[in-house]
Amino acid sequence: MSPESPSAPSLQVRRKPQRQNTDTEVLFGILAEGIVAHVGFVRDGMPIVLPYLYGVGDLGGGPVLLLHGSTGGGLFLDAAGEGVPVSVTVTHVDGLIFAASTFESSANYRSAVVFGRARIVPDDLRERALWQVSDHLMPGRRGEVREMTRKEVRATHVLQVPLDQASVKVRFDGVGDTADDGEDHTVWAGVVPLAVLPGTPIGSPVTQAAGASDAASVAAFTQRLHDLAAEREARLREIMQP
Repeated sequence: MSPESPSAPSLQVRRKPQRQNTDTEVLFGILAEGIVAHVGFVRDGMPIVLPYLYGVGDLGGGPVLLLHGSTGGGLFLDAAGEGVPVSVTVTHVDGLIFAASTFESSANYRSAVVFGRARIVPDDLRERALWQVSDHLMPGRRGEVREMTRKEVRATHVLQVPLDQASVKVRFDGVGDTADDGEDHTVWAGVVPLAVLPGTPIGSPVTQAAGASDAASVAAFTQRLHDLAAEREARLREIMQP
């Protein structure tokens, strides 16, 4: 991709094409669970990949990926005017596959790659975009905190990337071995589920001294992570039943 010709590369998965998923709901599910997006772009002829907090929102023209950062950030400066071509990746590793050999070992994963031109969200939509990023990362938090100040909004930029060019690849399965494959089956093989799980929330000393009650958004967020992990583990156990 180049600024003059922003066409995307092929969206077809070549390695293990059977794992490609073209269901839009799967794409949005992967993005909904993510917190960090890795954004690739070219600067001065060199490839760069940087992590960004992000959200998925709609500013009036359909769903877009919203990248959050400082007005002084390099990518945001690059995107001034016509925008900048980017490749954005969000990946979840849901388990490691311990097979009878390291060659056959693998991972369960969900990965989405979005190609497009990142453009700065217009000033009149910036606050709306920022709240959508907040709602993605910390659902329900807006109802518990004050509104943003004009100074805070002016100090923060948001890039929007369309979601009409994306490639999704998923593996969610057990060990690919059989009873007659010649391997030593006295060595344990299976899947170790992996998930992002919260620790116990640690309150700020200032709010604790003020007698602040527990936040409903924090409780809901931690419970959601536990529920997602439990649901995936239950599905995996069902898949791996003999």
